[in-house]
Amino acid sequence: MPDILLAHGYFLEEDEKERQIMKPYPPLGLLYISGYLRRAGFDVEIYDSTWGSKPGLFGRLASEPGGVLGLYTNLITRGNVLAIIAEAKRHGWTVLLGGPESANHAEQYIAHGADVVVVGEGEETLAELLSELASKGTHRLHGIAGTTFRDEAGQLVVNMPRPQIADLDSLPWPDRERIDLPKYVEAWRTHHGMGSVNMITARGCPYKCKWCSHAVFGYSYRRRSFVDCADELQHIREIYRPDQVWYSDDVFTINHRWLYGYAAELKRRDLKLPFETISRADRMMKEDVLATLAEMGCYRIWIGAESGSQRILDSMQRGVTVEQVEWATKAAQRHGIQVGMFLMWGYDGEELEDIEATIEQLKKWSPDIFLTTVAYPIKNTPYFERVADKTILTKEWSAATDRDFVIRDRHSRTYYKHADTWLNSEMAAFRLAQQDPAEAAVRRAEAVRARQSLLATSHEVEA
Repeated sequence: MPDILLAHGYFLEEDEKERQIMKPYPPLGLLYISGYLRRAGFDVEIYDSTWGSKPGLFGRLASEPGGVLGLYTNLITRGNVLAIIAEAKRHGWTVLLGGPESANHAEQYIAHGADVVVVGEGEETLAELLSELASKGTHRLHGIAGTTFRDEAGQLVVNMPRPQIADLDSLPWPDRERIDLPKYVEAWRTHHGMGSVNMITARGCPYKCKWCSHAVFGYSYRRRSFVDCADELQHIREIYRPDQVWYSDDVFTINHRWLYGYAAELKRRDLKLPFETISRADRMMKEDVLATLAEMGCYRIWIGAESGSQRILDSMQRGVTVEQVEWATKAAQRHGIQVGMFLMWGYDGEELEDIEATIEQLKKWSPDIFLTTVAYPIKNTPYFERVADKTILTKEWSAATDRDFVIRDRHSRTYYKHADTWLNSEMAAFRLAQQDPAEAAVRRAEAVRARQSLLATSHEVEA
């Protein structure tokens, strides 16, 4: 039996929409933990739930009762995680949880059977936990920083936070060899013509957007050396032969000096892989930054524009202006980089004129791709606190996620569907205006009808 079995609660076979999109990536957090624990001398097994199944994982739990299970948790996996906990406990397993979801709901997860919740980075905490569990059990873990558990009297104990790992280069790379990573690469290649691998060059984000969760890394920002990152990228290319890379940093261009150093190191090694990543408009406000990204092989960069209303952006505490979003988008496109854009409807205080401003700004920005979502309050964020007295959970906690909160007196989901149609039709009309005026007129008429439908449902509220 291994010292710990690592798994997560996402099963691709259950996600019909994602099976159509088919852009899977492995959970790097679990792979980092595996590499760290194995280097420390622990025997680690990974059950990669992405390609597995609940019956398959349940069968693994039944095959060797009484082990230690470490589960990664995120916003969308609550129901599966609770089912796995129940099955693990039925076979005598000790269950340790980590990730943003369990950090935000530690008491509830422990009430549903978890033994320990790891809050913050998991590497050092899990290494200490595994060393102490045999002698202390699950109810006498006082003093183990970064953990929450119940003591022998049933009282919840929240230990002090664990200091963050200062030197990220001291960590081993993600333990990709322990899973079937080529299956991910081939899934991408089969469905999109380009095999892809994910990696990170930094941890954390120092910005304080009010709706964003910082449950794992806080407001820290720590970067790996560009030499270590280049070494990892070279290893990835040599072993897995992907056609592209996804840098899953929160803000890839936050440190320009690092970016220039990384680009120079890749050039020195003749190491160039196409990639996409995420940044902020205000950290792209230099031609040199965009030129460097293009030279490195960046073909798409995603920007969290969120709203075209400066009033809403300021309320979100985004620290970005609509003018910066426009400049960064146009500059990236001048350098041959596509721009993807995230937009958010329904943030507290949004009015019709803010939706109109977003539609008009999007036409000015003209990103290559844009995606919309409706704001949802994640526990322990300033946005959650702001709307807490108006939030209602529509299901039992065990069957819900933070996305199931409704906000009393906010417009209905139907209203925001009309906003989506209005936005998409306006953008289509705008883009077709020169090459196909007749089709543009059709789409413009759709936009007018969508706006009318939105107005007609403006009296409908979530709760």
